Amino acid sequence: MSIVPDHGSHLQQALAQHRVFGLLPVATRDNLARSLPELRATAGERVDDSDRLRDHLYWLLDGSVELLDAEGESVVTLMAGELFGLTQGDSLQVHGAQAIQPCRYTRLDAHTVRALCREVPALGFFLNTAEDRTRTMGLRRASGEEGDAALNLMTTPVSALIKRAPITLPPHTSIREAAQVMSEKRVSSVLIVEQELLFGLITDRDLRNRVIAAGIDTSRPIADIATLAPMSIDLKNPAFDALLLMARHNIHHMPVLDGQRIAGMITATDLNEQHSTSAVYLTGDIYKQTTIEGLQAVAIKVKRLQHSLAAAQASAYSTGHIITAITDAITSRLLHLGEAHLGPAPVDYTWVAAGSQARNEQTAKSDQDNCLVLDDAYDETQHGAYFKALATFVCDGLDACGYVYCPGEMMAMTEQWRQPRRRWAEYFTRWTGQPDPKALMLTCVFFDLRAIHGNHALLEGLRHDVLQRTKGNSIFLAHMVGNALQHQPPLGMFKGISTIRSGEHKGTIDLKHTGVVPIVDLARVYALAGGDSAVNTQDRLAGTAAGGAISEQSARDLRDALEFLAFLRIQHQARQIAAGKTPDNFLDPADISNFERTQLKDAFNVVASLQNVLSQRYRM
Repeated sequence: MSIVPDHGSHLQQALAQHRVFGLLPVATRDNLARSLPELRATAGERVDDSDRLRDHLYWLLDGSVELLDAEGESVVTLMAGELFGLTQGDSLQVHGAQAIQPCRYTRLDAHTVRALCREVPALGFFLNTAEDRTRTMGLRRASGEEGDAALNLMTTPVSALIKRAPITLPPHTSIREAAQVMSEKRVSSVLIVEQELLFGLITDRDLRNRVIAAGIDTSRPIADIATLAPMSIDLKNPAFDALLLMARHNIHHMPVLDGQRIAGMITATDLNEQHSTSAVYLTGDIYKQTTIEGLQAVAIKVKRLQHSLAAAQASAYSTGHIITAITDAITSRLLHLGEAHLGPAPVDYTWVAAGSQARNEQTAKSDQDNCLVLDDAYDETQHGAYFKALATFVCDGLDACGYVYCPGEMMAMTEQWRQPRRRWAEYFTRWTGQPDPKALMLTCVFFDLRAIHGNHALLEGLRHDVLQRTKGNSIFLAHMVGNALQHQPPLGMFKGISTIRSGEHKGTIDLKHTGVVPIVDLARVYALAGGDSAVNTQDRLAGTAAGGAISEQSARDLRDALEFLAFLRIQHQARQIAAGKTPDNFLDPADISNFERTQLKDAFNVVASLQNVLSQRYRM
């Protein structure tokens, strides 16, 4: 076997004309052509043994090759253009490959194949055989790494989960009649409809808790015990959206609408059946806990959940939303337990997540950033002790569950970040009006906010006012850009990847602070400049393109770069979790394929280019 130098242009043309690889975007084909070796074998020469065949995909460029069994007998002959390797020969017990006549070929490792299939899912039709899928699922089951059943919901519409026509009753139906209907139809819930519009919902749990346990007369109308104006979802939405809503709000029944028309009902069982680490069931466990120790035991499963999501090749966007939904549930449950211990809150409040939790971008390696926005009726003398105790209870509980204290103490247990709405308005006015370094640092944390529990209106009005103040505020935005440019992608003098030069993490790259964070910072500036209320980074970039702040192409490039970098980070952490290590953000480039390293460099160049554009737009 020999290696042929300087073959890029020939390989580019061959890739473009190939039935499978021709599906790839031009830029990806070009990168692939530069990174793939061109190999040769003479007649009778072995191409590779079974171990390497199983770990690589081979592409025969010209000549012919025969695949051999354990006795060296030919089982199939392949001609120019055909693919072999990975698990495609399992059913034939292939143990090697041998050139019949002089041939040229190249090979891709399994990491690269998976990366290509993620970029262009249609490739999976050609590159993943039935045997491959069966073997992969078998390995995942054997090792406890089988992907969350909920992952299929990412591409499944809600309509596909509806199993029967909706069971509906008018509001004046008696409780007894409704119970009889539920028994006869064998359903756990009934929709209440008035004038063909959704009015409410009752479940078997309502019958147990609101009727039998409370001793309610069953002749009363079901409207008296119903959940009125229940949360619903449109039948065209991805079923994944329903999963998140159920997980975040601890509900197990959700009406499905087609516009205003009732289309049916879905349940948590429809979404995820009997999977101990699925988001819905994990959240259900969280809300059953009555102690910090119980929540700790459930929180341990978050790492396993991320590992199963990574094993199933879930996107970073989806993984972030699922992992964050668990954090939201733990936070809400801690607040319930705190209020049960301390009594009802004396004035309205909203518990607010900041940072990655607010953006729905958490991973298994996350600290806590949070604050309390209190109603303006708050009085420090009368109410201060209560909210201090509540905030301390929740922050201590989060730390016990693995969400470590914020090193900068940006938490609700810190008095500065536990204030009435009017004080928060003063904070934002000062930060935007006098953007000194500390103000800019606080802006980066507290401009990414999302209400988790309590009176959400307290935050919504505040965020609206802030966005009106930042929109078009060129002086403030110029300072924000300068602050954002402190996080630069790790590119060397000649645009190659530059690793950390010394210290504990020498030879690695920080995927968080030099990869993901620069894109998060760019998206935040775009959102503040345009007055966009989106908090998630992908959503902000989509809104930025729609508003014209950057081109559609630039927005797509940034979104692709973010997804790739975040996905690499999640996969890196999953490998560490599987090895029993503490997950971190430091990736050794040697741990990924040549193709992925090329994509990594391209992603960093996209970020650097758009950072430069923004710095020119907002010169100080």
